[in-house]
Amino acid sequence: MGLELYLDLLSQPCRAVYIFAKKNRIPFELRPVDLLKGQHLSDAFAQVNPLKKVPALKDGDFTLAESVAILLYLTRKYKVPDHWYPQDVQACARVDEYLAWQHTTLRRSCLRALWHKVMFPVFLGEPVSPEILAATLAELDVTVQLLEDNFLQNKAFLTGPHISLADLVAITELMHPVGAGCQVFEGRPKLAAWHQRVEAAVGEDLFREAHEVILKAKDSPPADPTVKQKLMPLVLAMIQ
Repeated sequence: MGLELYLDLLSQPCRAVYIFAKKNRIPFELRPVDLLKGQHLSDAFAQVNPLKKVPALKDGDFTLAESVAILLYLTRKYKVPDHWYPQDVQACARVDEYLAWQHTTLRRSCLRALWHKVMFPVFLGEPVSPEILAATLAELDVTVQLLEDNFLQNKAFLTGPHISLADLVAITELMHPVGAGCQVFEGRPKLAAWHQRVEAAVGEDLFREAHEVILKAKDSPPADPTVKQKLMPLVLAMIQ
């Protein structure tokens, strides 16, 4: 068996892995895992990733969890253009810097925005107070501004003149609040122009395909009560 990727395109890191593999023509077998049905919590999936999270990779007998680790594995195993993860030590360090920063900042803010604005009230049937939602959106605004001021600055892409893993990870994160109806690029012309450059570099069709699920998040049917009971504590822990 060749390369297998266990993904749900509702998940922002899954979208990054999917786009990267597709863009670079890396052959893989897609193994869909439906997060909203709790399929990642099954014993069968635990054989692939004991952490019960997506994305997950299986390459023969080798398995790997964590999106950044998976992206780096793919860059090292397959011949992909250098700009994704440069060999130049300092250029590579800039990509690493962003990938280290985003875990507890942009990812957290974008995830909270999606769940507080859409997934709690629509999918889980749990109301979110206006005060909590306002605080979440204010936090998102601050974090997006940090992204623009500290990383994008006046460059074409986050770490230099060419697209890298940093841009791919960042744009898939930002599409989470976009899917929730947040206008994250409005009033930010530099960030909006960067968004267009990233989409063009990836390819509009692939970008649209990867984000089709998240852009329909507002139409999610209510959770099955049994699934809701399993997911609630995990979701609450995830967005703290």
